[in-house]
Amino acid sequence: MSSPEAEKKYDGQVSADPEAENSHFADNADGLQRRLNNRQIQLIAIGGSIGTALFVSIGNGLARGGPGSLLIAYVLYPCILALVNNSIAEMTTYMPVSGGFIRLAGHWVDDALGFMAGWNFFIYEALLIPFEITAINLVLGYWSEEIKKPGPTAGICIGVILLYAALNLLAVKGYGEAEFWLSGGKVILIFMLFFFTFITMVGGNPTGNAYGFYHWVKPGAFAEYMSSGSLGRFEGFLAALWNAGFAVVGPEYISMVAAEAKRPRYYIKTAFKTIYARFAIFFFGSALCVGIVLPYNDPNLVAVATGGSDGSAAASPYVMAMNNMYISGLPSVVNALMLTSIFSAGNTYTYCATRSLYGLALEGRAPRFLRYTWSNGVPIYCFLVVMIFPCLSFLQCGSGSAEVIGWFVDLITGGGIINFLVMSTTYIFFHRACKAQGFDRNKLPYKGWFQPYGAYIAICVQLFVCLGYNYAVFKDFTAEGFFRGYTMQVIMPIFFIGWKVIKKTRFVRPHEADLIWEAPTIDRYESQFTHDPPGFWMEMGWLVGIKRHTKHAAD
Repeated sequence: MSSPEAEKKYDGQVSADPEAENSHFADNADGLQRRLNNRQIQLIAIGGSIGTALFVSIGNGLARGGPGSLLIAYVLYPCILALVNNSIAEMTTYMPVSGGFIRLAGHWVDDALGFMAGWNFFIYEALLIPFEITAINLVLGYWSEEIKKPGPTAGICIGVILLYAALNLLAVKGYGEAEFWLSGGKVILIFMLFFFTFITMVGGNPTGNAYGFYHWVKPGAFAEYMSSGSLGRFEGFLAALWNAGFAVVGPEYISMVAAEAKRPRYYIKTAFKTIYARFAIFFFGSALCVGIVLPYNDPNLVAVATGGSDGSAAASPYVMAMNNMYISGLPSVVNALMLTSIFSAGNTYTYCATRSLYGLALEGRAPRFLRYTWSNGVPIYCFLVVMIFPCLSFLQCGSGSAEVIGWFVDLITGGGIINFLVMSTTYIFFHRACKAQGFDRNKLPYKGWFQPYGAYIAICVQLFVCLGYNYAVFKDFTAEGFFRGYTMQVIMPIFFIGWKVIKKTRFVRPHEADLIWEAPTIDRYESQFTHDPPGFWMEMGWLVGIKRHTKHAAD
């Protein structure tokens, strides 16, 4: 692990290594290409991970916890995830390598942790793809009951899989452009729903009822779940917190695209900062609005949350509220925009699953042939492996969409929280190494605040969520319930211990950690740019023809 370079202090300058100076200014030390521009990365940061959870699955949190518990959960959990973002932002802006936080964990903590993190993230992302395809069928069912039949369902699955394949076979710039427009649609949809909530709550609806916060009074702000009284309300809050644990995500996706950012140290830093704004506006706002427009005991909402309905009549709590107010036309518009949002999330998961598998291959944690990339920078064999997983969406041909979604949510949630535990653990080791080696963190592109205490707090809270989010299975134990809730929590430690024993790895000691690693390669790459990186609004101006003559110079 140690090397002479590990004793150097990063100063943000180009390496003085003679061999490095004579080498080609490659985008990366591997086959990926840096083609994502600022506006693409910022929209991926804002909307790349917003999909089914904010528009459909959030209703489960409302039904079980009530509007008060839902709002508290969607304030508390984003604050914890902001601590994780604070950690991964510092590491990724300094070392924007292929494979993101997966390779950072293996390089700075333990190769066994990198192995576990990589396969956990790959499985997590790969299973999210059929989850989103299933959600697309769920939303399409709003317009026609025929969608639920096996034939149409299979046809939709095939169509979506082919579209994901086409978009991800393009160079990364094609993926970035698709996500820019699709994520822009998500932002429009979210603000449309915010305006819908405000206008209708003050009386702008067909019934003329200015209902305001009526649903916070009747049936109330806090629902009872599984038990009665105070214990039931507390368990309702826990159910809302578990719901937030599935819905609130983001830092992991910025980490994964960092290796393909055109100006990584600037663009990725800005992208991580937008995560805080997204937490504050989108997740808090969504929890507040859902609790305003719909009571937690709405029959349709309860039927979907308890599995008593396949949910195809109105998949989203917003659509349920519109139907309750006898609003016509708008539900179809919302569902149409929701489809683009869900499709976009699945597209992002396809991209991230491919890149995570590629990162595993680079470190020898997956077969070597997976390292091969096309001339456009696409890891083609990794892509082909990933495209096996969307086929799981065909399971809904034999089961209801809501049932399949429930399975995927239960299996996936544990894996998502494990990702964040890995990020915080990696940061603690990185911080210890910086301190042991006298590495000046003030010179890094981004320096996290309240560290390393923020990382420790995040680990404690998310460990609680990871182990407790499916505690209900122990009240009435079934093998199926345990498997659905704790598969990832059981398998991943086995992955870690197994790799550690087989490969005889050990934890990286603080004074041995290689804090230089690929920094010289990234420095040399960025040194070729002679102009300041363009801002988001400047690139937006180029898009519509404003000051386009400055584009070539900036590129």
